[in-house]
Amino acid sequence: MIELYGKERCEAFAEYVIENGATVRQAAAYFGISKSTVHKDLSVKLKYVNKTKYHLVKQILDLNKSERHIRGGEATKRKYLVNHAAKKEGRVPCSKIHP
Repeated sequence: MIELYGKERCEAFAEYVIENGATVRQAAAYFGISKSTVHKDLSVKLKYVNKTKYHLVKQILDLNKSERHIRGGEATKRKYLVNHAAKKEGRVPCSKIHP
């Protein structure tokens, strides 16, 4: 992957989030950069680089933020179902392997 810096990096993050409706975590994973860097570029620096994209990204990030409690609940439900199935089959639950 090509190394991106400064304005180009902000623009690339913004385009990815806008095109995919991605979360900060998804963008960070895609670009192989920390969540902190992606968040800082999108929420602070992009405002000075491209105001139009900043406002579009802000709407997406605000939507993601308002929905995160739902995604968290879904993750907990999946974890419970996997652990419950493991116990039924006599296997060690995931939470016992990775505390």
